[in-house]
This record gives sequence, C-alpha cells and structure tokens, in this order.
Amino acid sequence: MISGATFPEFKGASVLITGGGSGIGAALTEGFCEQSAKVAFLDIAADESETLAEEINQRHANKPLFIKCDLADVDALRAASAEAAAAHGTVSILINNAAWDDRHDVMDVTEDYWEHNTAINQRHQFFAIQSVVDGMKSMGGGAIVNLTSTSFMLNEGAMPAYTTSKAGIIGLTKGMAGYLAPHNIRVNALAPGWVMTKRQKELWATPEAMKEFVKRQTVRRELQPEDMVGPCLFLASKAAAAISAQVIIADGGLL
Repeated sequence: MISGATFPEFKGASVLITGGGSGIGAALTEGFCEQSAKVAFLDIAADESETLAEEINQRHANKPLFIKCDLADVDALRAASAEAAAAHGTVSILINNAAWDDRHDVMDVTEDYWEHNTAINQRHQFFAIQSVVDGMKSMGGGAIVNLTSTSFMLNEGAMPAYTTSKAGIIGLTKGMAGYLAPHNIRVNALAPGWVMTKRQKELWATPEAMKEFVKRQTVRRELQPEDMVGPCLFLASKAAAAISAQVIIADGGLL
C-alpha cells in the first residue's frame, strides 16, 4: 500500500485531482484509487496520463478517469470539473496539485511568462475550488487540499514566479477555509520538500546536489512522490476533521 494506511471512508468517494498524470500527482491519483475512490484527474499530457490510468487499473482494478485539460484555460477547467462530477458523482474531495516549477532568471521574465506561470501554479487552484463548491455545499461538506511548496520558505531564488505563486497558495488556503467554514468544507495546504520526481531527476537533481540536500534533512533519504500520499489522504479524511486553514510541511524535516 502506497500510504501505509487504509481509509474505508474513501470507498466510492468522488475525487478530483489536478495535474494527476505525473510526478506527485500520479502518486496521489494512484493513492486514492488504491483506497477505492472514484478518481478523475486532469492533465495536459495525454499519452503519459492514459498510460498511467491503464497501469493503475492493472494494479488496483480501479481505473481513474483521465480528462485532458489545459488548466490555464478556466473555461476548460470548469468543463472538466463538470465532466468528472457527471462521471463519478458530486466531487467531495479536491486535490489541487498541478504545478510548473520552471527555473527562470528575474531579468528574463516577461509579462506573458509571469501570467502563464501564475495561471498554472496558482490561479487554477481558485477556479477549481470555485467549480466544486456548490456540489460540496449540497453534500453538506467536503475537503480540499492545495499543494504549495517549501521552496519559497527556503528563499529559493531560481524561480521567483513559481515561489510567489506557491506562497500565495497559503493565503488562498486560509481565505477559502474561512469562506467555506459555514458549509463544513475544510481547506488545507500540503507543502512538499524536494521530491524526486522524474522531472526533478532529469533536469536538476544531480547526485551531488541531492547528497548535500539530504544532509540538511532529518529524514536522511531522498523523498519520493509516494511520500506525499499519506499526508494528503490524512488531510482529506475524517481523521483530520478538526484541521482546516493549516499548512502541513512534508519535507523530510529540513525546516
């Protein structure tokens, strides 16, 4: 079991995950499928996502629904959310995972680049929440988990548009938790550390860099996408019924 824990309450629950086709998102998609949830995930990479859905079905006899979606397109996001609800029933759990951690120099950033970066890393989270709120209200409650990052907490300077967006997600989380409190909808944030996804290993995580980074952690190993599944399941579950407007850091004890 990916998370090491079983949550019977997730059986048959309608779960929507953004950016669920690769990296941490793929682990979350599989983690909820393993719990027998009805999972729909949005991603722009069709081939990789379709392959993932088939592999998860082979392992767990529970195929997630892949919906191709450019999350920078708000109308497409709304339509995809509606499709997920039509297929699996009213969404009761939303996981806002999608992100684009592109490195960029401050002096090279244009207005268009900034807006596109923000659209993927932050804006889609608000509109995904907006798209499921009425359904959650009708069900008497729900749970939302927004993925932020520890990168902005570490004064990381190589991706200012990304870190600005990720910092803003904490404000979004707290604001939405207050707004949705009367409707029994909990909103929390999960802040991963440096997780060794395929993208990280291909682009930035050299053996030397990882050796030095792991030395700073109190969990002395490289973090894997699967390490984020347990914290996310917990925040979405009734075990976290008294937790809202909080940020859970899962960084191997670096901070």
